[in-house]
Amino acid sequence: MSERDSSKDKNGGKKKSGRGWALQVFLLAVVLSALLSFFSSTALEGTGYIVAALVLAVFIGLGIVFDMIGVAVTAADPKPFHSMAAHKEKGAREAIRLLQNANQVSSVCNDVVGDICGIVSGSTAAVIVTALQRDFNTTNVMISIGVTALISGLTIGGKALFKKVAINECTAVVYRVARIMHALHLYR
Repeated sequence: MSERDSSKDKNGGKKKSGRGWALQVFLLAVVLSALLSFFSSTALEGTGYIVAALVLAVFIGLGIVFDMIGVAVTAADPKPFHSMAAHKEKGAREAIRLLQNANQVSSVCNDVVGDICGIVSGSTAAVIVTALQRDFNTTNVMISIGVTALISGLTIGGKALFKKVAINECTAVVYRVARIMHALHLYR
């Protein structure tokens, strides 16, 4: 195989440079992190515990859902989607594209979105702990430990629960995501 041939992937398309992909992921992470941190800071500014808990739940939920999507994309078989595409079903082409780019999709879902949600959850937890300590006039470290342990348990337990769904129902998960992408005209 010549040097020229090695720059092509197995489908005859041009291979993506590892450095180019890393730069894209870096830029995506910076932009998403800034947006989600801004949303979190804005939502938490001068709010009570209920709003803070809801913001926290949103970020934990986002992390769990995107982790599930990332796992499902790596586990799914493209054959059913090729059949659906032949029958012109909505979302089938998007599903095929997701599976063709499973490595990148998984990286974005699991690493970028998942890690950012974890970081923003941590900063949201810090706001909650600070408010609890202020309102109860204490600097007791047990409040911090309790909140951190609860958030960790919810995040890790939720990911474990939905990872099983992602593996066992990978075709359905990918198809649901693809249908949403089709409706939003994404990834065509």
